Amino acid sequence: MIVAFSVTPLGVGEEVGAYVADAVRVVRESGLPHRTDAMFTTVEGEWDEVMSVIKRAVAAVEARAPRVSVVMKADIRPGVTDGLTSKVETVERHLAAG
Repeated sequence: MIVAFSVTPLGVGEEVGAYVADAVRVVRESGLPHRTDAMFTTVEGEWDEVMSVIKRAVAAVEARAPRVSVVMKADIRPGVTDGLTSKVETVERHLAAG
């Protein structure tokens, strides 16, 4: 599965980068395939391992913020691996074809 998620600390002011970095650090240390962009961190793996990473990422933010908001979108497709790369490559191939 692939899950795109966003963890937002609430009640800490406008500067949230340090809190978000705590969550991203958990994902990077997990060893699972992942990408981080301006809006979401996307992680790929089996259901239990992905959800465990997201739970730990939320806990990292929750440890320093009085409230946490989480948004998730999941693509559950058994048997597919390397979706983080292959899905983008498919779109790029179509764009190149015109």
